[in-house]
Amino acid sequence: MKIPVIAIARSAITALIVFCLVILYFKYVYVNPTTVALSFLVAILVVSAAWGLRYAIPMSILSTLCFNFFFLPPIKAFTIADPQNWVSLVAFLFTSLVASHLSERVRDEARESARRRKEVERLYRFSKQLLLTDNIVELLKVIPVHVVETFGVENAAIHLGDRDKIYRSGAEIEQLSSTELKNVSAAGEPEFDREHKRALVPVSMGLRRLGSLGIAGGMLSRETLEAMSGLIAIAIERAGAVDTLMRNEASRESERLRSALLDSITHEFRTPLTSIKASATSLKSEAAMSEEQRRDFVEIIDEESDRLNRLIGEAVEMARLDANEVKLELGPHRIREAIDEALEESKNGIGGHPVEVRVPDNLPPAVMDVDWIRKVLQHLIENAAKYSPEDQPIFISAEVRNGRLITSVADRGMGIDDLERSMIFDKFYRGQGQRYRVQGTGMGLAIVKAIVEAHGGRIEVSSQLGNGSVFSFGLPVASKK
Repeated sequence: MKIPVIAIARSAITALIVFCLVILYFKYVYVNPTTVALSFLVAILVVSAAWGLRYAIPMSILSTLCFNFFFLPPIKAFTIADPQNWVSLVAFLFTSLVASHLSERVRDEARESARRRKEVERLYRFSKQLLLTDNIVELLKVIPVHVVETFGVENAAIHLGDRDKIYRSGAEIEQLSSTELKNVSAAGEPEFDREHKRALVPVSMGLRRLGSLGIAGGMLSRETLEAMSGLIAIAIERAGAVDTLMRNEASRESERLRSALLDSITHEFRTPLTSIKASATSLKSEAAMSEEQRRDFVEIIDEESDRLNRLIGEAVEMARLDANEVKLELGPHRIREAIDEALEESKNGIGGHPVEVRVPDNLPPAVMDVDWIRKVLQHLIENAAKYSPEDQPIFISAEVRNGRLITSVADRGMGIDDLERSMIFDKFYRGQGQRYRVQGTGMGLAIVKAIVEAHGGRIEVSSQLGNGSVFSFGLPVASKK
């Protein structure tokens, strides 16, 4: 067997240390044998701590021979004249060997402690990576990748029994075949092959087996593999629980929205339908009525039909926005264009409110879909008219702030308290104090929020009770070419 060069070099260095001590104490510095023995012992301990017992034992034997030959009478002979010196020599050899052995144990324990600390650090990083994903399918896909990246193995794979599917860090390899992974999942017994650097361990949660984990191209301790499988099992159970919770929450939210929608539609649709039905019944009756009365009934039918059409339109718009079925035609437009169109569309809803528009002519264009932003402004303007006294003005303004065009609609209504301000943009929510006084489904501001966010913007509201509210939204300013 070929001896490594480094082993030969270290052996030569240990012999050189012994010979240097001999020359120092034999020729230049004259000390008693006890000092010589202690010097040899210190050198042996240093070598044992640095390189291990395999170098310390030969050094101990060589030091004992040199100590006997050069420092115990008769000098330059391996015989010992004084029987007490036999005790000193044997004690020196025994002490050097025991001390070397203890030093080697400390060295091994320090090395093992460092290895375990490193593995604990890796397990900690691995556990943090597992917590980053709540989706169980995504989690199963990234687990083998995280195992390879964190623990330095070449390949990893995980088999999940419930899904009967295997997720790998790369292509399938012979060391981690699908059959072996499934067998370990079914049997629940680990397999270790240190010669080929391969290991397969079951992934279990208590007594319930979830699947198996396999690694190849690197060997980890059994404790680390068991800890890894435990962390993976906890992460899978956690992701499954989060997925179930989200599904239940989504189901409850869907049921809540369905109930709110039915309640809102039942109330809001019934009012115009009742008016239309009553007016149509009156027109069909044979009772005598003047031409003016007939015109009033026709006008009621026309107005309530428009109202019903608007309610249906809002519901359709909200459904499209929720389903992300709206395709924005973005381009540079001036906000005044959208404001003018919104005022024209809202002239019936504004009523007797004076409107003051404060938009500088030199404002740059913003990136928007002008039709959808017109809907945003229309909802905000009509809301301002609904929730403020008849003679109070509505203010519309725009300015550039921090690279965005900020458009605001302000009213002089009753204002919104802090509690309602956090819920005002929720679907079907209507102010507590105005719920029965003002008509509507409570979808207008939810539509506004969805449209603004689809433009990459954000809508905010500031309000003071008794002094009105200001709704503001920002749009990106179009870049100059």
